[in-house]
Amino acid sequence: MNDDALTRIAEALERISPPPAPVPDFMQADAYVWRPGENVAHDRLDAVAKVNRVEIDLLHGIDRARNTLLENTARFAKGLPANNALLWGARGMGKSSLVKAAHAQVNAGGDRLLLVEVLRDDIPTMNRLLALVRAAVGHRFILFCDDLSFDRDDTHYKSLKAALDGGVEGRPENAVFYATSNRRHLMPRDMIDNEKRTGINPGEATEEKVSLSDRFGLWLGFHPCDQDQFLAMIRGYVDAHGIAISDDDLRAQAIEWRQGRGAISGRVAWQFVQDLAGRMGVALS
Repeated sequence: MNDDALTRIAEALERISPPPAPVPDFMQADAYVWRPGENVAHDRLDAVAKVNRVEIDLLHGIDRARNTLLENTARFAKGLPANNALLWGARGMGKSSLVKAAHAQVNAGGDRLLLVEVLRDDIPTMNRLLALVRAAVGHRFILFCDDLSFDRDDTHYKSLKAALDGGVEGRPENAVFYATSNRRHLMPRDMIDNEKRTGINPGEATEEKVSLSDRFGLWLGFHPCDQDQFLAMIRGYVDAHGIAISDDDLRAQAIEWRQGRGAISGRVAWQFVQDLAGRMGVALS
């Protein structure tokens, strides 16, 4: 067999089973986005030059969740045992903002963690990401999936269960998984209830569905805020960005905004501040 034939055979084998992607240079940024390709040779971790986040001191009404997640993250950064965390509850109450703020706060203290965002649709490729993470000796990672949930006939949750358990190798010692969701068990209630009504062994079927959330050792609940908390959030943003307005005017305008939206949350508070700053000609950094 000549050299050309051997070369063609080698190239064909590489197409069938391509080599893994090289470990990226993790010194170029503190945050990345996981971009899986059609195979491992095309997987990428794209660096994020500037993370879209809020300072942790501006997150009001979630003190207990903030302190608990900060403590868990700080322990992990120092190489101590830490849990996967599920932040669940009311929409717009700062779940994803807290994850990003905790990451920044711990890094500001002198430790260095890398934040890697994983999109929900890319959950089936988690094992490939974990292989890259495991090979990145000397670095520690928070793998972060925002707005995680699963619908009927969605089997991605099985991939996540396997990734969180880590299989025979176990979860990499240098990684934890943080997720946010509006659902405590990551699946709609009617999906779980349907298993109870129609399954041959409904108890076992339901257990399989809800056992995913059991992979998270830390559950942090986020509940709807009241009007006083809503106004405190707004005042915190206004003071931080130097917007000059009296308490009476701020209160009246904020309540009118809330009533117009028909909702009250941290997200609505920030949307009001953006509108107020625009009307008053103040740039938000």
